[in-house]
Amino acid sequence: MEESPAAAAATAPLPAAGGNLFGKYEVGKLLGCGSFGKVYHARNIGTGQSVALKSVSKQKVIKEGQTVQVKREISIMRRLRHPHIVRLSEVLATKTKIYFVMEFAKGGELFAKISKGRFSEDLTRRYFHQLISAVGYCHSRGVFHRDLKPENLLLDENWNLKVSDFGLSAVRDQVRQDGLLHTLCGTPAYVAPEILAKKGYDGAKVDIWSCGVILFVLHAGYLPFNDTNLMVMYRKIYKGEYRFPKWTSPELRRLLSRLLDTNPQTRITLDEILQDPWFRKDYEETKFHMEDFFSELKESGGGDMDRTGEEEDGEEKRLNAFDLISLSPGFDLSGLFNKSDVSEKFVSAETPEGIVDRVEEMARREGLGFTRRGNNCGAKLEGRNGNFALVVDVYRLTDDLVVVEVKEKEVNAGPGGGVWKNKLRPQFRSLVYQPGEGGLR
Repeated sequence: MEESPAAAAATAPLPAAGGNLFGKYEVGKLLGCGSFGKVYHARNIGTGQSVALKSVSKQKVIKEGQTVQVKREISIMRRLRHPHIVRLSEVLATKTKIYFVMEFAKGGELFAKISKGRFSEDLTRRYFHQLISAVGYCHSRGVFHRDLKPENLLLDENWNLKVSDFGLSAVRDQVRQDGLLHTLCGTPAYVAPEILAKKGYDGAKVDIWSCGVILFVLHAGYLPFNDTNLMVMYRKIYKGEYRFPKWTSPELRRLLSRLLDTNPQTRITLDEILQDPWFRKDYEETKFHMEDFFSELKESGGGDMDRTGEEEDGEEKRLNAFDLISLSPGFDLSGLFNKSDVSEKFVSAETPEGIVDRVEEMARREGLGFTRRGNNCGAKLEGRNGNFALVVDVYRLTDDLVVVEVKEKEVNAGPGGGVWKNKLRPQFRSLVYQPGEGGLR
């Protein structure tokens, strides 16, 4: 099984309890050890708010070849803002360590609660409602968790569920041409049979299987598939061999049978779960309270951003509130590791089409290959000998301003010979919006 991105990463030596980190967080007691290293309770010195603090050794991450996965997890978590998903609020880094500032779930792990005994059917249903709400939200944004289990489900101070630990999560751009994921991952007792078959799998369907195992555990108080011999347990999973407890209602039996269907093609879908009679009882769709979120963002300096979350075909890409957060300094991933890609952002008053046209002129002037991307809101420049690649994306910020992101991509053929720094970067200066503070320096 594949380990979580930093499962083997050495944790950073934090100050003793009562010490502070970066003059911003007072570090408290050790909360536990997760797949991403040790987790500490900490307090924001300025606000007094409790947070969970994770730390990772950069050296270990690089040594284990997990740099891309760590960046991916941060990128995934910063785009997920849902009442039942642990929120990543900040990423801090030193030359040797990375610190993740997370929402603090005061109630601890759901696993600790279920280990004391099974839940009532009504309580089981309540937590399953919250789990499906979070998983459905992730899937709608192209994110597949791939390691759902009670240990990764936390509880807040109101005993509401919070999905955590996206260390093994995947996004749609990892899907191969066959439309499937191929990375072997997950926790043995919760892993779907198609992952064991090693023939590729649908990330959404394996998450649904894991949700079925979790539902069974909450209701029964024990695992549907379990054995001291790992291969025997895998055989049970592959064949779908399990027994319902005698107190399982007929309605719940039907739902569990569909969730734990060993054939991913006929396994129940999220839409079908939402219509299931057992699930529908006392179900209230999770409200996102987005008006409150945008008010909070505006008060914190986010501005009155466009609220559409998806791009429409034929339309320019607009930055929404989530994108603005991802562009904030606290989420700048460029300095976390030794740079292989160079990324710069600046604000411009030019139109997206005008910027792409200017980039095309630059490419022609420098003898570079040019390709338009994303409905004329981006471009890719490439060296004729394959030793240079530059990606330019333009996002609408306001009616008058755009954000331009320029990435110099690492290529196998070697360095680009200073094409960006010495030839193209100076030409981009003319696109920078001068009255603002942003820009190329």
